[in-house]
Amino acid sequence: MAGSRNPPRKKDLDAGPSPKPAKVKELSKGEELHGKLAHSKEYDKLMRSVLENDKDTVDQGLLLADSINHGLRSFTPDSLFEQLVKDYRQAERLYGERLIRVLSGYEPGYVERNVRVPEFRRELKDRLEQGVSNLESRGLIDKEGSLTELGLTLASVTMVADELERMNRKGVLGERASTARSSAGEKAGYKPFRGERYADVALKATIKKALRRGHRSLSKDDLVAYEREDKQRASIIYAIDASGSMKGDKLAAAKRAGIALSFKATRKRDKVGIIVFGREVQREQAPCTDFLALVRTVVEARASTRTDIAATIDRAVQLFGNAREVKHLVLLTDGVQTVGEDPESRVLEAASRAAQSRVTISVVGLSLDGRGESLSRRVVEVGRGTLYLVKDYAGLDALLIEDYYAARR
Repeated sequence: MAGSRNPPRKKDLDAGPSPKPAKVKELSKGEELHGKLAHSKEYDKLMRSVLENDKDTVDQGLLLADSINHGLRSFTPDSLFEQLVKDYRQAERLYGERLIRVLSGYEPGYVERNVRVPEFRRELKDRLEQGVSNLESRGLIDKEGSLTELGLTLASVTMVADELERMNRKGVLGERASTARSSAGEKAGYKPFRGERYADVALKATIKKALRRGHRSLSKDDLVAYEREDKQRASIIYAIDASGSMKGDKLAAAKRAGIALSFKATRKRDKVGIIVFGREVQREQAPCTDFLALVRTVVEARASTRTDIAATIDRAVQLFGNAREVKHLVLLTDGVQTVGEDPESRVLEAASRAAQSRVTISVVGLSLDGRGESLSRRVVEVGRGTLYLVKDYAGLDALLIEDYYAARR
Protein backbone atom coordinates (compact mmCIF):
# COMPACT_ATOMS: atom_id res chain seq x y z
CA MET A 1 0.00 0.00 0.00
CA ALA A 2 1.24 3.46 -0.84
CA GLY A 3 1.42 4.68 2.72
CA SER A 4 3.40 1.73 4.00
CA ARG A 5 6.41 1.82 1.69
CA ASN A 6 9.84 2.91 2.86
CA PRO A 7 11.27 6.22 1.55
CA PRO A 8 12.83 5.91 -1.93
CA ARG A 9 16.37 4.72 -2.01
CA LYS A 10 19.02 3.98 -4.62
CA LYS A 11 20.66 0.62 -5.16
CA ASP A 12 23.67 0.00 -7.40
CA LEU A 13 24.02 -3.44 -8.94
CA ASP A 14 27.15 -5.00 -10.36
CA ALA A 15 26.63 -8.75 -10.43
CA GLY A 16 29.59 -9.75 -12.58
CA PRO A 17 29.63 -11.63 -15.89
CA SER A 18 26.59 -13.50 -17.13
CA PRO A 19 26.63 -17.25 -16.46
CA LYS A 20 26.81 -19.74 -19.29
CA PRO A 21 23.54 -21.02 -20.79
CA ALA A 22 22.09 -23.65 -18.50
CA LYS A 23 20.20 -26.88 -18.90
CA VAL A 24 17.81 -28.66 -16.58
CA LYS A 25 17.27 -32.38 -16.25
CA GLU A 26 13.76 -32.13 -14.91
CA LEU A 27 11.24 -29.78 -13.43
CA SER A 28 10.30 -30.83 -9.93
CA LYS A 29 6.70 -31.24 -8.88
CA GLY A 30 6.89 -27.92 -7.05
CA GLU A 31 7.86 -26.22 -10.30
CA GLU A 32 5.04 -27.61 -12.41
CA LEU A 33 4.09 -25.14 -15.11
CA HIS A 34 0.45 -24.19 -15.57
CA GLY A 35 -1.08 -22.75 -18.71
CA LYS A 36 -2.15 -23.67 -22.22
CA LEU A 37 0.19 -24.37 -25.11
CA ALA A 38 -0.41 -26.16 -28.37
CA HIS A 39 -0.03 -29.91 -27.88
CA SER A 40 1.08 -32.21 -30.67
CA LYS A 41 3.53 -35.02 -31.28
CA GLU A 42 6.12 -32.46 -32.37
CA TYR A 43 5.51 -30.42 -29.23
CA ASP A 44 5.81 -33.45 -26.94
CA LYS A 45 8.99 -34.53 -28.68
CA LEU A 46 10.58 -31.10 -28.37
CA MET A 47 9.65 -30.75 -24.71
CA ARG A 48 11.15 -34.16 -23.91
CA SER A 49 14.31 -33.09 -25.71
CA VAL A 50 14.53 -29.92 -23.60
CA LEU A 51 14.04 -31.81 -20.33
CA GLU A 52 16.57 -34.44 -21.41
CA ASN A 53 19.15 -31.71 -22.13
CA ASP A 54 19.35 -32.40 -25.84
CA LYS A 55 21.95 -29.81 -26.81
CA ASP A 56 20.70 -29.22 -30.35
CA THR A 57 17.12 -28.60 -29.24
CA VAL A 58 18.10 -26.33 -26.35
CA ASP A 59 20.48 -24.37 -28.58
CA GLN A 60 17.75 -23.96 -31.19
CA GLY A 61 15.26 -22.80 -28.58
CA LEU A 62 17.65 -20.20 -27.17
CA LEU A 63 18.56 -19.18 -30.72
CA LEU A 64 14.89 -18.49 -31.49
CA ALA A 65 14.57 -16.47 -28.28
CA ASP A 66 17.70 -14.49 -29.22
CA SER A 67 16.32 -13.81 -32.70
CA ILE A 68 13.29 -12.12 -31.13
CA ASN A 69 15.50 -10.08 -28.78
CA HIS A 70 17.57 -8.87 -31.74
CA GLY A 71 14.51 -7.99 -33.81
CA LEU A 72 15.10 -10.62 -36.49
CA ARG A 73 11.83 -11.05 -38.38
CA SER A 74 12.79 -14.04 -40.50
CA PHE A 75 15.62 -16.50 -41.11
CA THR A 76 16.87 -15.94 -44.67
CA PRO A 77 20.23 -17.67 -45.28
CA ASP A 78 21.19 -15.48 -48.24
CA SER A 79 20.62 -12.30 -46.22
CA LEU A 80 22.48 -13.71 -43.20
CA PHE A 81 25.43 -14.70 -45.38
CA GLU A 82 25.52 -11.33 -47.14
CA GLN A 83 25.62 -9.45 -43.84
CA LEU A 84 28.38 -11.65 -42.40
CA VAL A 85 30.55 -11.21 -45.47
CA LYS A 86 29.89 -7.50 -45.86
CA ASP A 87 30.55 -6.44 -42.24
CA TYR A 88 31.03 -9.19 -39.70
CA ARG A 89 31.02 -6.88 -36.66
CA GLN A 90 27.78 -5.26 -37.70
CA ALA A 91 26.24 -8.67 -38.41
CA GLU A 92 27.21 -9.87 -34.94
CA ARG A 93 25.51 -6.83 -33.40
CA LEU A 94 22.41 -7.42 -35.52
CA TYR A 95 22.04 -11.16 -34.95
CA GLY A 96 24.03 -12.02 -31.82
CA GLU A 97 26.77 -14.59 -31.33
CA ARG A 98 24.43 -17.52 -30.67
CA LEU A 99 22.80 -17.32 -34.11
CA ILE A 100 26.20 -17.39 -35.79
CA ARG A 101 27.39 -20.29 -33.63
CA VAL A 102 24.28 -22.46 -33.96
CA LEU A 103 23.57 -21.94 -37.66
CA SER A 104 27.18 -22.12 -38.86
CA GLY A 105 28.52 -24.68 -36.38
CA TYR A 106 31.59 -22.50 -35.84
CA GLU A 107 32.59 -20.23 -32.99
CA PRO A 108 32.00 -16.56 -33.91
CA GLY A 109 35.69 -15.69 -33.58
CA TYR A 110 36.60 -18.40 -36.11
CA VAL A 111 33.99 -17.09 -38.55
CA GLU A 112 35.32 -13.55 -38.19
CA ARG A 113 38.91 -14.61 -38.86
CA ASN A 114 38.07 -16.64 -41.96
CA VAL A 115 35.05 -14.90 -43.46
CA ARG A 116 37.14 -13.36 -46.26
CA VAL A 117 38.62 -16.69 -47.38
CA PRO A 118 36.78 -17.80 -50.57
CA GLU A 119 36.77 -21.52 -49.68
CA PHE A 120 35.41 -20.80 -46.19
CA ARG A 121 32.75 -18.49 -47.60
CA ARG A 122 31.36 -21.30 -49.73
CA GLU A 123 31.29 -23.65 -46.73
CA LEU A 124 29.72 -20.95 -44.52
CA LYS A 125 26.95 -20.35 -47.05
CA ASP A 126 26.19 -24.07 -47.21
CA ARG A 127 26.13 -24.37 -43.42
CA LEU A 128 23.80 -21.40 -43.00
CA GLU A 129 21.42 -22.89 -45.54
CA GLN A 130 21.53 -26.25 -43.76
CA GLY A 131 21.02 -24.63 -40.36
CA VAL A 132 17.94 -22.73 -41.51
CA SER A 133 16.67 -25.88 -43.26
CA ASN A 134 16.95 -27.78 -39.96
CA LEU A 135 14.78 -25.19 -38.21
CA GLU A 136 12.19 -25.48 -40.96
CA SER A 137 12.23 -29.30 -40.98
CA ARG A 138 11.47 -29.32 -37.25
CA GLY A 139 8.54 -26.96 -37.76
CA LEU A 140 10.18 -24.12 -35.83
CA ILE A 141 10.04 -21.68 -38.76
CA ASP A 142 7.86 -21.65 -41.85
CA LYS A 143 8.90 -21.54 -45.51
CA GLU A 144 9.29 -17.75 -45.31
CA GLY A 145 11.64 -18.13 -42.35
CA SER A 146 9.24 -16.70 -39.75
CA LEU A 147 8.78 -18.29 -36.34
CA THR A 148 5.88 -20.72 -36.06
CA GLU A 149 3.69 -21.33 -33.01
CA LEU A 150 5.88 -24.33 -32.21
CA GLY A 151 9.01 -22.21 -32.52
CA LEU A 152 7.64 -19.60 -30.13
CA THR A 153 6.69 -22.34 -27.70
CA LEU A 154 10.17 -23.86 -27.79
CA ALA A 155 11.71 -20.42 -27.26
CA SER A 156 9.46 -19.91 -24.23
CA VAL A 157 10.13 -23.30 -22.64
CA THR A 158 13.90 -23.15 -23.12
CA MET A 159 14.01 -19.64 -21.65
CA VAL A 160 12.04 -20.87 -18.62
CA ALA A 161 14.32 -23.89 -18.16
CA ASP A 162 17.42 -21.72 -18.57
CA GLU A 163 16.22 -19.11 -16.07
CA LEU A 164 15.08 -21.66 -13.46
CA GLU A 165 18.48 -23.31 -13.57
CA ARG A 166 20.16 -19.90 -13.33
CA MET A 167 17.99 -19.03 -10.30
CA ASN A 168 18.75 -22.39 -8.71
CA ARG A 169 22.52 -21.90 -9.07
CA LYS A 170 22.29 -18.41 -7.58
CA GLY A 171 20.08 -19.57 -4.70
CA VAL A 172 17.18 -17.37 -5.83
CA LEU A 173 14.70 -20.28 -5.90
CA GLY A 174 14.71 -20.71 -2.13
CA GLU A 175 11.62 -19.59 -0.23
CA ARG A 176 11.80 -16.38 1.75
CA ALA A 177 9.24 -15.86 4.49
CA SER A 178 7.46 -12.52 4.57
CA THR A 179 8.56 -10.25 7.40
CA ALA A 180 5.22 -8.46 7.40
CA ARG A 181 2.77 -9.08 10.19
CA SER A 182 -0.97 -8.52 10.28
CA SER A 183 -3.72 -8.99 12.85
CA ALA A 184 -5.74 -10.71 10.11
CA GLY A 185 -3.02 -13.24 9.32
CA GLU A 186 -2.20 -16.72 10.56
CA LYS A 187 -0.41 -17.37 13.85
CA ALA A 188 3.32 -17.55 13.14
CA GLY A 189 5.11 -17.33 16.50
CA TYR A 190 5.25 -15.33 19.71
CA LYS A 191 6.36 -11.85 20.73
CA PRO A 192 6.13 -9.65 23.83
CA PHE A 193 2.74 -7.99 24.24
CA ARG A 194 2.92 -4.37 23.03
CA GLY A 195 -0.71 -3.28 22.98
CA GLU A 196 -2.04 -5.80 20.45
CA ARG A 197 -5.63 -7.03 20.62
CA TYR A 198 -6.29 -9.00 23.81
CA ALA A 199 -7.68 -11.75 21.54
CA ASP A 200 -4.08 -12.21 20.35
CA VAL A 201 -2.69 -12.89 23.83
CA ALA A 202 -1.16 -16.38 23.92
CA LEU A 203 -2.41 -17.66 27.27
CA LYS A 204 -0.29 -20.81 27.57
CA ALA A 205 2.90 -19.01 26.59
CA THR A 206 2.04 -16.16 28.98
CA ILE A 207 1.48 -18.54 31.92
CA LYS A 208 4.74 -20.41 31.19
CA LYS A 209 6.63 -17.13 31.10
CA ALA A 210 5.14 -16.03 34.43
CA LEU A 211 5.97 -19.37 36.06
CA ARG A 212 9.57 -19.24 34.82
CA ARG A 213 9.85 -15.83 36.46
CA GLY A 214 8.39 -17.15 39.72
CA HIS A 215 5.39 -14.79 39.56
CA ARG A 216 2.27 -15.76 41.51
CA SER A 217 0.13 -13.35 39.52
CA LEU A 218 0.34 -12.07 35.98
CA SER A 219 1.90 -8.73 35.24
CA LYS A 220 1.81 -6.80 31.98
CA ASP A 221 5.43 -7.76 31.34
CA ASP A 222 4.45 -11.45 31.42
CA LEU A 223 1.99 -11.07 28.54
CA VAL A 224 2.94 -12.79 25.27
CA ALA A 225 1.11 -12.17 21.99
CA TYR A 226 0.86 -14.18 18.80
CA GLU A 227 2.72 -12.93 15.75
CA ARG A 228 0.67 -13.28 12.62
CA GLU A 229 1.90 -13.67 9.06
CA ASP A 230 0.55 -11.15 6.61
CA LYS A 231 -2.02 -12.75 4.32
CA GLN A 232 -2.47 -9.71 2.08
CA ARG A 233 -2.18 -10.52 -1.61
CA ALA A 234 -0.25 -8.49 -4.14
CA SER A 235 -0.53 -7.61 -7.81
CA ILE A 236 2.72 -6.75 -9.54
CA ILE A 237 2.93 -5.32 -13.05
CA TYR A 238 6.32 -5.57 -14.73
CA ALA A 239 6.67 -3.01 -17.53
CA ILE A 240 9.51 -3.69 -19.98
CA ASP A 241 10.91 -0.89 -22.11
CA ALA A 242 11.19 -2.35 -25.61
CA SER A 243 12.46 0.76 -27.37
CA GLY A 244 15.17 0.35 -30.00
CA SER A 245 18.05 0.88 -27.57
CA MET A 246 16.95 -2.21 -25.59
CA LYS A 247 17.63 -4.57 -28.51
CA GLY A 248 19.87 -7.56 -27.81
CA ASP A 249 21.40 -8.36 -24.41
CA LYS A 250 19.43 -5.73 -22.47
CA LEU A 251 16.11 -7.11 -23.65
CA ALA A 252 17.24 -10.70 -23.04
CA ALA A 253 18.18 -9.87 -19.42
CA ALA A 254 14.89 -8.02 -18.94
CA LYS A 255 12.99 -11.09 -20.14
CA ARG A 256 14.89 -13.45 -17.85
CA ALA A 257 14.05 -11.17 -14.93
CA GLY A 258 10.39 -11.20 -15.96
CA ILE A 259 10.36 -14.99 -15.97
CA ALA A 260 11.98 -15.07 -12.52
CA LEU A 261 9.50 -12.58 -11.07
CA SER A 262 6.53 -14.38 -12.59
CA PHE A 263 7.71 -17.73 -11.27
CA LYS A 264 8.29 -16.48 -7.73
CA ALA A 265 5.12 -14.44 -7.41
CA THR A 266 2.70 -16.93 -8.96
CA ARG A 267 4.02 -19.69 -6.68
CA LYS A 268 2.86 -17.51 -3.79
CA ARG A 269 -0.52 -17.07 -5.52
CA ASP A 270 0.18 -13.40 -6.11
CA LYS A 271 -0.77 -11.95 -9.49
CA VAL A 272 1.67 -10.69 -12.08
CA GLY A 273 0.93 -8.57 -15.12
CA ILE A 274 3.19 -7.70 -18.04
CA ILE A 275 3.36 -4.58 -20.18
CA VAL A 276 5.77 -4.32 -23.10
CA PHE A 277 6.05 -0.71 -24.22
CA GLY A 278 7.82 1.47 -26.76
CA ARG A 279 6.10 4.43 -28.39
CA GLU A 280 2.89 2.75 -27.24
CA VAL A 281 1.91 -0.35 -25.31
CA GLN A 282 2.85 -3.22 -27.63
CA ARG A 283 1.76 -6.22 -25.60
CA GLU A 284 0.07 -6.69 -22.27
CA GLN A 285 -1.13 -9.36 -19.90
CA ALA A 286 -3.44 -8.31 -17.10
CA PRO A 287 -2.37 -9.45 -13.60
CA CYS A 288 -2.93 -13.21 -13.29
CA THR A 289 -1.42 -16.39 -11.89
CA ASP A 290 -1.06 -18.14 -15.28
CA PHE A 291 2.71 -18.57 -15.44
CA LEU A 292 2.94 -19.69 -19.06
CA ALA A 293 0.70 -16.86 -20.27
CA LEU A 294 3.08 -14.45 -18.58
CA VAL A 295 6.14 -16.17 -20.07
CA ARG A 296 4.67 -16.06 -23.56
CA THR A 297 3.99 -12.32 -23.27
CA VAL A 298 7.55 -11.72 -22.06
CA VAL A 299 9.26 -13.90 -24.66
CA GLU A 300 7.44 -12.36 -27.63
CA ALA A 301 8.54 -8.80 -26.75
CA ARG A 302 10.46 -7.15 -29.59
CA ALA A 303 12.43 -3.90 -29.54
CA SER A 304 10.80 -1.09 -31.51
CA THR A 305 11.12 2.69 -31.42
CA ARG A 306 10.57 5.51 -28.92
CA THR A 307 9.56 5.45 -25.25
CA ASP A 308 6.22 6.46 -23.72
CA ILE A 309 6.50 5.87 -19.97
CA ALA A 310 3.52 8.07 -19.11
CA ALA A 311 1.09 6.02 -21.20
CA THR A 312 2.54 2.84 -19.66
CA ILE A 313 1.90 4.06 -16.10
CA ASP A 314 -1.67 5.03 -17.00
CA ARG A 315 -2.30 1.66 -18.61
CA ALA A 316 -0.92 -0.17 -15.59
CA VAL A 317 -3.35 1.67 -13.32
CA GLN A 318 -6.21 0.55 -15.58
CA LEU A 319 -5.02 -3.08 -15.51
CA PHE A 320 -4.80 -3.06 -11.71
CA GLY A 321 -8.43 -1.98 -11.48
CA ASN A 322 -10.05 -1.35 -8.10
CA ALA A 323 -8.57 -4.31 -6.23
CA ARG A 324 -7.74 -3.58 -2.58
CA GLU A 325 -4.60 -5.73 -2.63
CA VAL A 326 -1.06 -4.36 -2.80
CA LYS A 327 -0.58 -2.82 -6.27
CA HIS A 328 3.00 -2.30 -7.40
CA LEU A 329 4.43 -1.29 -10.77
CA VAL A 330 8.05 -2.01 -11.76
CA LEU A 331 9.29 0.05 -14.70
CA LEU A 332 12.41 -1.26 -16.41
CA THR A 333 13.91 1.23 -18.83
CA ASP A 334 17.20 2.46 -20.25
CA GLY A 335 15.99 5.92 -21.20
CA VAL A 336 13.54 8.72 -20.56
CA GLN A 337 10.16 9.78 -21.89
CA THR A 338 10.49 10.77 -25.55
CA VAL A 339 6.84 11.14 -26.59
CA GLY A 340 4.63 14.24 -26.35
CA GLU A 341 5.11 17.89 -25.45
CA ASP A 342 6.90 18.42 -22.13
CA PRO A 343 7.40 14.63 -21.85
CA GLU A 344 8.89 14.61 -18.35
CA SER A 345 5.91 16.47 -16.88
CA ARG A 346 3.63 13.89 -18.50
CA VAL A 347 5.48 11.11 -16.68
CA LEU A 348 5.28 12.82 -13.29
CA GLU A 349 1.59 13.56 -13.75
CA ALA A 350 0.98 9.89 -14.59
CA ALA A 351 2.96 8.82 -11.50
CA SER A 352 0.82 11.16 -9.37
CA ARG A 353 -2.37 9.63 -10.78
CA ALA A 354 -1.00 6.18 -9.96
CA ALA A 355 -0.24 7.22 -6.38
CA GLN A 356 -3.82 8.46 -6.01
CA SER A 357 -4.93 4.95 -7.05
CA ARG A 358 -2.67 3.46 -4.34
CA VAL A 359 -0.18 2.09 -6.88
CA THR A 360 3.48 2.19 -5.84
CA ILE A 361 6.20 2.51 -8.49
CA SER A 362 9.80 1.29 -8.59
CA VAL A 363 12.16 2.04 -11.47
CA VAL A 364 14.96 -0.23 -12.68
CA GLY A 365 17.25 2.02 -14.70
CA LEU A 366 19.67 0.35 -17.09
CA SER A 367 22.75 2.54 -17.62
CA LEU A 368 20.70 5.72 -17.32
CA ASP A 369 22.23 9.06 -18.26
CA GLY A 370 21.97 12.06 -15.94
CA ARG A 371 18.61 13.18 -17.28
CA GLY A 372 17.15 9.68 -17.05
CA GLU A 373 18.38 9.20 -13.48
CA SER A 374 16.97 12.58 -12.41
CA LEU A 375 13.53 11.80 -13.82
CA SER A 376 13.55 8.30 -12.34
CA ARG A 377 14.31 9.70 -8.87
CA ARG A 378 11.32 12.00 -9.12
CA VAL A 379 9.08 9.16 -10.30
CA VAL A 380 9.92 6.92 -7.32
CA GLU A 381 9.50 9.84 -4.94
CA VAL A 382 5.97 10.37 -6.21
CA GLY A 383 5.35 6.62 -6.47
CA ARG A 384 6.85 5.77 -3.04
CA GLY A 385 9.02 3.08 -4.57
CA THR A 386 12.70 2.34 -5.09
CA LEU A 387 15.19 3.38 -7.74
CA TYR A 388 17.66 0.71 -8.83
CA LEU A 389 20.58 1.90 -10.96
CA VAL A 390 21.88 -1.08 -12.90
CA LYS A 391 25.14 -1.25 -14.82
CA ASP A 392 25.47 -5.02 -15.16
CA TYR A 393 22.38 -6.94 -16.24
CA ALA A 394 23.29 -10.39 -14.93
CA GLY A 395 21.58 -9.84 -11.57
CA LEU A 396 18.28 -8.39 -12.77
CA ASP A 397 16.32 -11.53 -11.83
CA ALA A 398 17.42 -11.39 -8.18
CA LEU A 399 16.83 -7.63 -8.08
CA LEU A 400 13.22 -7.92 -9.28
CA ILE A 401 12.52 -10.62 -6.72
CA GLU A 402 14.01 -8.42 -3.98
CA ASP A 403 11.74 -5.57 -5.07
CA TYR A 404 8.74 -7.92 -5.12
CA TYR A 405 9.32 -8.93 -1.49
CA ALA A 406 9.77 -5.26 -0.51
CA ALA A 407 6.47 -4.36 -2.17
CA ARG A 408 4.62 -7.04 -0.18
CA ARG A 409 5.81 -5.67 3.18
